[in-house]
Amino acid sequence: MTDQQQLSQEFAHVEAWIFDLDNTLYPAHLSLWAQIDGRIKDYISTFLKITPDEAFKLQKDYYRRYGTSLRGLMIEHGMSPDDFLGYVHDIDHSPLQANPELGAAIAALPGRKFVFTSGTRSHVAAVTRRLGFENQFDGVFDIVDAGLLPKPHHETYEKFLRDHGVAPERAAMFEDLARNLEAPHRLGMKTVLVVPENTRELFRESWEFEGRNDDHVDFVTDDLTAFLIRLRL
Repeated sequence: MTDQQQLSQEFAHVEAWIFDLDNTLYPAHLSLWAQIDGRIKDYISTFLKITPDEAFKLQKDYYRRYGTSLRGLMIEHGMSPDDFLGYVHDIDHSPLQANPELGAAIAALPGRKFVFTSGTRSHVAAVTRRLGFENQFDGVFDIVDAGLLPKPHHETYEKFLRDHGVAPERAAMFEDLARNLEAPHRLGMKTVLVVPENTRELFRESWEFEGRNDDHVDFVTDDLTAFLIRLRL
């Protein structure tokens, strides 16, 4: 049996394919997340009337402790989420170009496909439209659907499964953060960490690369398109 056949067998039972959005369906070097990151810092600086440097430190602290800076601001400062979500996702999506190869690879997967993100539906729509495969997904689960409780909270994955009638033992999840694959693995999903080469040189925190070799990561790929193509016999 070839390596491709073995890989294909590992996913033969999968009926639901779940994809993170940012830095997963498009490469991190396009810096869309860097735009969002910068707008989060600006919002925190204005909202709390602190310097940009102070806002940046707080932003990263909340992101690591709460899963999103938004949740940290809500818990620690009672902030309403609506203005924040609208502001931070108002970015320039033009760096994204159509990726027909990835679109075809997703289309060829048997079963349903979902986007599961801590961003907003409008951001998902803008990204997938630019990538050229906005019609490839059967559903979107965003931060509002999650009740503003982001990954990696276990309850959020359970809500996604309930909302979309997905059996975790017949699902696979693709993510760029290993910590966000721990709960899916416990629930019975196949887990794939998407970590393109040279991402360490980009706008990422060192902790975001932790966990790559942990047991809850079943597979690691630096090329999502090629990985999905390999799943087909």
